[in-house]
Amino acid sequence: MSEQRRQPIVRPTIREVAHAAGVSRSTASRALSGNGYAAPEVRERVRAVAKEIGYVVDVTARSLKQRTSRSVGLLVSDLRNVFYAALASGIGEEARAHGRTVVLVDLRGDEKDELAAAETLVGSRVSGVIATPVSAQLSEYLGRIGVPLIEVDRRFDAEATDAVVVDNRAAARDTTTRLLKAGHQRIALLIDETEWTTGEERQRGFIDAFEARKLRLDDSLIVQAGWDADEAKDAALRILSRPDRPTAVFAANNVLAEGTWRAASELGLRIPEDVSIAGFDEAPWMSMVHPGVSTRVQDPGALGAAALRALLERIESPDAPVRTIVMPTVFVDRGSIAAPPE
Repeated sequence: MSEQRRQPIVRPTIREVAHAAGVSRSTASRALSGNGYAAPEVRERVRAVAKEIGYVVDVTARSLKQRTSRSVGLLVSDLRNVFYAALASGIGEEARAHGRTVVLVDLRGDEKDELAAAETLVGSRVSGVIATPVSAQLSEYLGRIGVPLIEVDRRFDAEATDAVVVDNRAAARDTTTRLLKAGHQRIALLIDETEWTTGEERQRGFIDAFEARKLRLDDSLIVQAGWDADEAKDAALRILSRPDRPTAVFAANNVLAEGTWRAASELGLRIPEDVSIAGFDEAPWMSMVHPGVSTRVQDPGALGAAALRALLERIESPDAPVRTIVMPTVFVDRGSIAAPPE
């Protein structure tokens, strides 16, 4: 008995949608795409018919015809970090509100893949790219081929590329000042890197706070602590095991804060009685431990939404002046800061 052949799937066409809705093909196309005018009642009727017969817009064919698409590219450093995941969520939600789709590439912390990832997005004919860049090469490459870019969270090309960021320097200065006002002078800074604007500006703000009070800063307490919680814990263990250990730690992102908390716990140090901790960024665990972690909070979802809007504006007005959008931060006190021990 011969095996029965599976029949190929036949997808409904725009012509069938137009016929069923009683409109021209061009009217059906306008109603479904949102490009051009279609009366509200016609648009609703066409979309209802399309849904009923299972018609889906062929975005690949549209992209080939228009040489671009209604998709936007998103290139993020590492979705395992809740900050980047929330940032991507904010971009996706705003994109849907504007009838856009998002093509996502996650570097998973591998910086050398940035240009290859950008080429993948360009090959998908995205209309523009939002990125948490790891080098200046990204803006150079996309600028050379005319693809709009929005740098978000950090930036490398202030002269030619729009960006959505927070004032990391002012935020770190204010956070450090809170520790100084609590009476701490031996404060460690755990930082992931200083090659990017985020790390460099947070370290600069930390130093600013000491200089403003004319206090001596022990440079050995500024420690680059790696990219994950295990590396951060090892760095924090070393610094909190010193005979002259710091009485407070400013962990400059949520991953570093997790490593610091774990190290203090492993050493049997009470928070905040033996050591105070201040963080930068938010993570769910910070409000689940006792005491909670006092931290500088930025809203990654709002950063992402602002970046998506900025990209659409840049696509609409390619010759508009370059701009930087600075988003606010808030300090949340959860009780992990107290006066230093006697």
